[in-house]
Amino acid sequence: MPDPLPRVLVVEDEPRLRDLLADVVPDMAAGFAVTVARTAEEAARILQVVSHDILILDLHLPGQSGMDFFETLRRTHPQAQVIIMTGFGDLAAARRAIRLDVVDFLGKPCRLAELEVALTRARQRLTHHTARPAPAETPAPANTTPPATLEDLERQQILAALDRNNGNRTLTATQLGISRRTLQYRLSQYAQQGHPID
Repeated sequence: MPDPLPRVLVVEDEPRLRDLLADVVPDMAAGFAVTVARTAEEAARILQVVSHDILILDLHLPGQSGMDFFETLRRTHPQAQVIIMTGFGDLAAARRAIRLDVVDFLGKPCRLAELEVALTRARQRLTHHTARPAPAETPAPANTTPPATLEDLERQQILAALDRNNGNRTLTATQLGISRRTLQYRLSQYAQQGHPID
């Protein structure tokens, strides 16, 4: 019987990024089973019921901070591998994370290739801890275009939803679970970056 897929818990309060990670992480490397949480407190409740092998953790969360949660996690789940993904990293946070044996410290937005490398490294550390042979690494296909970022994927989803709704921005914002103001802001960013909106 094959080994079960490693369980990844994504702890991220921003809904769009949380959903994007839930979509893309299961297909990365040799595959993962993904659960999501909006807060450190919700993540702690999930871990009481089902242990997870790897966490993708935002530092700036409502309620308990990601770093405080990481310190608690080290005591309660010492084998868990943690990848920090934050838009507000600083040197002090990075040093604290290193002391807690973080797998990687990624900025937002990060390239998908960077996240995949971090997940592969976390999986290898897991197999080392459990004395299972590490899975063979599949060489990445040659690609002349830069790897997609989570920001690119978000843009694609927003523009696809706008297209499905024939340009109706109110309906698009509702379907995406964001405010119309946030949608307007994103669309103005995309226009400045040279992406066609209509």
